Formats: sequence, C-alpha cells, structure tokens
Amino acid sequence: MLGLIGKGLIIGVLVSAPMGPVGMLCIQRTLSKGRWHGFATGMGATLSDVIYAAITCLGMGFVANFVEANQSLLQFFGSIVLGIFGCYVYKNNPTKSLKKQRDTKLSFTQDFITGFLLTFSNLLIVLLYIGLFARFGFVLPEYTVGKMIGGVVCIGIGATFWWFFVTYVVSKMRKWFNVRGIWVLNRVVGSAVVLLALVGVLSLFFSPGIV
Repeated sequence: MLGLIGKGLIIGVLVSAPMGPVGMLCIQRTLSKGRWHGFATGMGATLSDVIYAAITCLGMGFVANFVEANQSLLQFFGSIVLGIFGCYVYKNNPTKSLKKQRDTKLSFTQDFITGFLLTFSNLLIVLLYIGLFARFGFVLPEYTVGKMIGGVVCIGIGATFWWFFVTYVVSKMRKWFNVRGIWVLNRVVGSAVVLLALVGVLSLFFSPGIV
C-alpha cells in the first residue's frame, strides 16, 4: 500500500506541474488577488484531476489481467507517451497566455469552479494518465478497490501539495517573479518528465527476462 501511496503522490505532482492554462491562471490570480485565490483555482483543477484519475483507473481495471500480462509492453509505450508529453512541455512557452487583464472580483468558489472547468475541458489528460499509470504500474489485479481508491486520493493529495507549493513560492517571490521564471520552470518540468520516460525505457532493457 505504501508503494501505491508514493506512486499516487508522484503522479499527482506530475499531472499538475506543467504550466498550462490552469497553471498560468493560478499564477495570475496569486499575483493579482492573493495566494488563496490562486490556491482555490488550483484546487478546482485538482478535483478535475481526481475525477479523470478515477475514470482512467476504472477503465484500466476492466482489463487488469491484460495490463498484467503485457506490463513490460505497456510500460514501454507509457514511457514513450511521457517522453512526448515532456518534449511538448519543454518546447511550450506558457507565457504567451499570460496577458494583463482587468482584475475581476471573483469569490473563492468562482475561482474554484473556473479552475475545475478549465481543467475538465481537457480530455487529453486521460492519455497522460494512461501513460503514467502504465509507467508506474498503478493499476494491477492484486490491488483491491480500497487500495485503488486510496491511490486516487493520494493523486489528489499530490496535486494539492503542488498548488500549495506554487502559490507559496509565487506569493513570496512576487517582486522577483517574471515570465522568464515561468518559462524556466516549464523547461525544468519538461526535462524531468523526459528523463523519467528514458529511465522507464532503459529499465525494461536491463530488467531480467527482457530480451
């Protein structure tokens, strides 16, 4: 169970870390309205992430035996998917969407809802989850429903930790925070995801039983 908890936390961070539209909106609100408005936006995204994680788990759970029988192959393709995603994050310039706009007075609930809807509209996140679940062996036949629920909850905890960390750093470094810092962050995250994908592929070739 401890292994599943760790996998869930890591997946939660990896799903949330790239600075896409939600990340940029979270940073905008942190800078313009305060840390907790940004955090509320991130928590809306977290709820969407948890829902998509549960849907992906359910779908992969139906074919759990197939997943176990082809675990090496799925880990390989999962690593490839992660590598492609990491390259996209590395090359993407999220600062293009960072536009100065009129500060609208939204409540925490409205921040939460907009963060949720913006994330939930991105159906491609399911492909990312499939890649991550295959890479980490997150869905296996021996895992009970209770364990899988616990794993999905840990994905939510990992995502929550990420948004808490980001809003804290942005609020503390408000005076020094600029678009280049966001660009560098995406480069670091993209490089880390590509490295993780490479480790996944190489581990298959050096594992016993892999020809």
